[in-house]
Amino acid sequence: MANQTVITEFILLGFSNNPCIQVFLFFLFLLMYAITLLGNIVIMLVIKTESSLGTPMFYFLSHLAFVDICYSSVTLPKLLRNLITKEKTISWEGCIAQIFFFFQAACAEVFILSAMAYDRYVAVCNPLHYTTTMKKEICRQLVGGAWTMGFLYGVTNALPLTSLHFCMDNKINHYSCDIPSLLVLSCDETITNYIILLSSSFLFGLTSFFFTLVSYIYIIATIMKIRSAEGRSKAFSTCSSHLIVVVLFYGTGYFRYLRPNSSTSSFIDQLFSIQYSISTPMLNPIIYSLKTKEVKEAIKKLVRQRLLTHVK
Repeated sequence: MANQTVITEFILLGFSNNPCIQVFLFFLFLLMYAITLLGNIVIMLVIKTESSLGTPMFYFLSHLAFVDICYSSVTLPKLLRNLITKEKTISWEGCIAQIFFFFQAACAEVFILSAMAYDRYVAVCNPLHYTTTMKKEICRQLVGGAWTMGFLYGVTNALPLTSLHFCMDNKINHYSCDIPSLLVLSCDETITNYIILLSSSFLFGLTSFFFTLVSYIYIIATIMKIRSAEGRSKAFSTCSSHLIVVVLFYGTGYFRYLRPNSSTSSFIDQLFSIQYSISTPMLNPIIYSLKTKEVKEAIKKLVRQRLLTHVK
């Protein structure tokens, strides 16, 4: 038993050991993190200060921006530290904590995306009852439910890891702690952990995806009934940005976590992990800023106000 408890920290191998490549990746990910923070903070600030954006759609968008900040902050600061220093270790407790917060933020994000899909469904398919259906209290409950689901998802997957023992290799072939990479290092039988990972991913992920999919089936069916091409285009434009974000997040996330054995294609796994854990939180505010007219106009208004204030 003593040999089974020797390993108390792990080494995150991450990317190439070439110093030049590491410096390049450091500045690349630093830029991506800065854009993520700036973009999502701007979205939150614009929605908070602009009275015309006080609708449920933008209420959910502001919470999505907050989740994206939390989501990227779970892994990126540690990744940046590992790239610029020779210290690439993470404690056992830190590894479990990183997994918990990563799963919590990811699950909260997908359920907020589901809430946004439901909001679009009501707006497009049942517009006359929109104000009565999407009350502030309902919106708060949906956001609260998203964070609750995230907490349960995180606990469900992180808690069973605390009973595992690591007595041999402590090198994680990834830039962050994630369950597939961690389980291959355990000296114990991990089939239960794999079952928990897959079943919880199906339960939480497919539940949120089901609500999103059903909402969009009704939305598309309603849009197709609109006679004028201009009307169809206007109705679809209100949903297109959300749809792009959903496809990016679900597509890459499920590719990674429905293929638990990461030892066979770690490079591909890392690429997909970068997409859903680093790129998506960065792209979300850009997509919504470019595709949503109200957000675009509000940002322009905020910039003009700041410039005028600076000039005075």
